[in-house]
Amino acid sequence: MKLKESGENYLETILILEKRNGIARSVDVANELGFSKPSVSRAMAVLKKAGYVTVGQIHQLLLTEKGKKVAQNIYHRHCVLKEFLMQIGVDEETAAKDACRMEHVISEKTLECILKHMEKEE
Repeated sequence: MKLKESGENYLETILILEKRNGIARSVDVANELGFSKPSVSRAMAVLKKAGYVTVGQIHQLLLTEKGKKVAQNIYHRHCVLKEFLMQIGVDEETAAKDACRMEHVISEKTLECILKHMEKEE
């Protein structure tokens, strides 16, 4: 199953919530993304069926190895793009919003070139 942008966003959000709070629950994901709890519940069912997420003993969302790999990749892309945009003069809020959209479509080759460029600038 090829993940769509929304699925990648859910996985990334679970990863961020785990880093920030030590746990991610469906209600936390709903609050973070501004979605309804039923929408998040439906998305989690799809992600569970595809093997990206499981549910723990206290009903927390847990990324599988497959889910963690995708989430870390998307989060890395986000961080690189946000930093790059800020380096070229984009304000932090705009850079974060733009990086969130760009992280899903940028090629590995372009990301590598951005990283090389950023290394030269340091």
